Amino acid sequence: MILAIDIGNTNITLGGFADDRLDFVARISTDPKKTADEYASSLIQTLSLYSISKDAVSGAIISSVVPPLNSVMKKAVSFVYGIDPLIVGPGVKTGLNIHCDNPSSVGSDIICASVAAHSIYGSPALIIDMGTATKIMVVDKKGTFIGVSIIPGVLMGLKALSEGTAQLPQVSLEAPESVIGKNTADCMRAGVVFGNAAMIDGMIDRFNEEMGVNLPVYATGGLASTVISYCKHSITLDEHMVLKGLNIIYKKNNQ
Repeated sequence: MILAIDIGNTNITLGGFADDRLDFVARISTDPKKTADEYASSLIQTLSLYSISKDAVSGAIISSVVPPLNSVMKKAVSFVYGIDPLIVGPGVKTGLNIHCDNPSSVGSDIICASVAAHSIYGSPALIIDMGTATKIMVVDKKGTFIGVSIIPGVLMGLKALSEGTAQLPQVSLEAPESVIGKNTADCMRAGVVFGNAAMIDGMIDRFNEEMGVNLPVYATGGLASTVISYCKHSITLDEHMVLKGLNIIYKKNNQ
């Protein structure tokens, strides 16, 4: 089994691949203060819930947008499984050309999602990754990553409403029955869910206009399923594109 680890700002997502089949997905909280020993314990406990033994893991790959945790997680994986995980970054084969001002500054999660879209669905592609931040990235018809827009995430906006005002409460993230809210909680949910859906529709229009073609659109990330169904554009939902991209990259570097 190949263990794919996506270190995000809020959660660390773990995925196990056996013969390219995603057998399980689990999440643990991101905490830069934790030690390698603590993360090693979290790995053992979490994977045991899915009956994954230490001996079952033969390789590992890490994508991270939290640099202080790179070496910590690498040590944790090495301690538990006795293997040296691959970390997505400069020098790692991805099969994706990157045409940006500074290719090395492109987030590894963005690269992984783009690799998955290109390899699984083909190019061109517009990929929407909805996590702590909402990222909308484009791969052209030649399979070249040419850029991304980064937008404050759905939960970030919801949190700002409650923390930045005197009377708005904390509410759960779910869509109300109507865009016209009749109580405070539904008013907030309507604005956040339907507002983000409308924003995504508008951004898709702008990307298509700039690219001169109607791009196939794919959505991924933990929050995508809450919002994407309310968009007016046709969007294919694949919640685990970053993990799938990690598995593809691992294979490219271990052939």
